[in-house]
Amino acid sequence: MTTTQPVGERRVVANVLRGSIGNLVEWYDWYVYTAFSVYFAKSFFPKGDSTAQLLSTAAIFAVGFLMRPLGGWLLGRYADKFGRRSALTLSVTVMAAGSLLIALTPGYQTIGIVAPALLLLARLLQGLSVGGEYATSATYLSEVASTGKRGFYSSFQYVTLVAGQLVALGVQIILQQFLNNAQMNNWGWRIPFVIGAAGALIVMWLRRSMDESEHFEAEVEAERDPAASSAGANQPARGSLRMLLQYPRECLLVIGLTLGGTVAFYTYTTYMQKFMINTSGIAKPTVSWINFIALLVFVVLQPLAGALSDRVGRRKLLIFFGVAGTLLTVPIMTVIAHTKNPIAAWALMMGALVIITGYTSINAIVKAELFPTKIRALGVGLPYALTVAIFGGTAETIALSLKQANHESLYFWYVAGCIGISLLTYWFMRETSSGSAIDADAAATDDVSLTKADTSAAGPDHDLAAARP
Repeated sequence: MTTTQPVGERRVVANVLRGSIGNLVEWYDWYVYTAFSVYFAKSFFPKGDSTAQLLSTAAIFAVGFLMRPLGGWLLGRYADKFGRRSALTLSVTVMAAGSLLIALTPGYQTIGIVAPALLLLARLLQGLSVGGEYATSATYLSEVASTGKRGFYSSFQYVTLVAGQLVALGVQIILQQFLNNAQMNNWGWRIPFVIGAAGALIVMWLRRSMDESEHFEAEVEAERDPAASSAGANQPARGSLRMLLQYPRECLLVIGLTLGGTVAFYTYTTYMQKFMINTSGIAKPTVSWINFIALLVFVVLQPLAGALSDRVGRRKLLIFFGVAGTLLTVPIMTVIAHTKNPIAAWALMMGALVIITGYTSINAIVKAELFPTKIRALGVGLPYALTVAIFGGTAETIALSLKQANHESLYFWYVAGCIGISLLTYWFMRETSSGSAIDADAAATDDVSLTKADTSAAGPDHDLAAARP
């Protein structure tokens, strides 16, 4: 007993790390687009004012989000039918193709309208990949985690998600030290996309050696049992939309859980860089450092909050985010808009990120705990991706459009309102860590295994005894 437990825990850590590294590279590829859009916007679109060019890149960013529901459906279904590991490997392959296409596409001055068309295609591929990556990685990390530590281990999804953005900013800061503004605008912005494509290819190879989720393997094994096959003959197929429709309440919960969180997250991470440059008037290199340091602290907060949720429950953290986000978003954004002090801007951004941690650290495990193994990846992925596409993907576009219309402050109220809607969901939902579908499936699997083991050990005499009147 003293030797098997550490070995089991080391195996959990190894699987979490291997799954997380791939997640980091995928999100790096996704966020490089936003981090470097201030540089490559001029390459892909006709000449004009900087806000209009940024609006064009933001529109393509939003269109990429529209592919995320398709990715959540296709790869979520694939993960539920053929395994989490296979789906994760496929998603990173698609991401590599999208990043390489952006890196190699000539500018608007060379190939005209084909340039933004290829940029759009690349972003659609990346959206497809990320839509499937979230669903499958959230499911995988939640399933391989130890009982009682699922909040801690699953928080590494957002550790690596944010770390991907952090690495993108780190690459930006390094390039800014060696290249001047003209070089960054002309060709320097291509370097991070090459790095992303190469990293994705390496991860594609690494993910082939990951352990498959034992929950998925147990589900497949249970379906092979003749009694289970007979009982489930009239049930929809595992990972199908028909199966998902049997869980309408859980799907609505995912939408409510996600709405405020995704708008707040994309506001204070991806959009904040442009907000500080365009509205606050802080220099680009300084803004890069502000965002880098704030996100670095944000990464450290995720496992701490995840571990806290294992002790106090998920719902309390969500309510903290909902209340604080609804009340403080407008004041925080208003003050940031009127400050040029880098330290003050960092402190305000950091305060917002502490609030958002109540959502980001546990959003994967809360959703995974709602669904059984047979539909978990699709159940987590599709309603989440739809919500992110509609609200998260349009956040930056709405913000820039309101800025162009000289009504930027309305966006602050929009973010607060979205968080307020999610607060209603958090307030009335049950605590998911008690009565978790993940733990219920694990217990059922253990019961089946013990029954089979007892039957095998009893041998034929046991069967004869059971047959006697």
